[in-house]
Amino acid sequence: MKASFWHERWERGEIAFHEQEVNCFLAEQLSRLEVKKGGRILVPLCGKTRDIEYLLMCGYRVVGVELNQQAVEALFMALRLTPQVIKVGDFTLYKGANIDLFVGDIFALSPELVGAVDGVYDRAALVALPFEMRKRYCSHLIDIACGAPQLLVIYTYDQALMEGPPFSISCDEVELHYSENYCVNQLDSRDAPGGIRGKISAIESAWLLTKGD
Repeated sequence: MKASFWHERWERGEIAFHEQEVNCFLAEQLSRLEVKKGGRILVPLCGKTRDIEYLLMCGYRVVGVELNQQAVEALFMALRLTPQVIKVGDFTLYKGANIDLFVGDIFALSPELVGAVDGVYDRAALVALPFEMRKRYCSHLIDIACGAPQLLVIYTYDQALMEGPPFSISCDEVELHYSENYCVNQLDSRDAPGGIRGKISAIESAWLLTKGD
């Protein structure tokens, strides 16, 4: 899946993946990450998600990465923040009060660029990538977050009925990608409101990934 795919989606406004409200699992399960207020939460492939505003309101600092500049500018506009914009390596970094957003390819991001991370919130990243990219992504995310605990939200549906994204992720696949590095626990699941693109029924589930003893 090439960068042009996502740029074209944003340009055409084909962003059904953008939720108009804060994700219910974030509101209900965020405390399970056990990140103290003032801690820094990484949001990969963040788009212009309302979830970032929620994290900021809850007293957390946010670091995000997003491929599309238009999405990041829309997010700062929604937050009513005027960012400082600087070049950092291959990235354009948008900085505001308690928020750092990198515009560029997440696979080019390093732990040194990201800085300290206390937790990860992944609602739209894993499900956005085809399988071969998901394997690479999961390994890279563990690396750049230095193994910080994760709150992961996925969809599960009959992939034969529709091509992703968002892609269907099974429970077994979550285990496949993460069980060597984390204790993997499903927290909750429910019918996804409106299904996938309003067409395909799906189960949305939340997972907690934590380091073992």
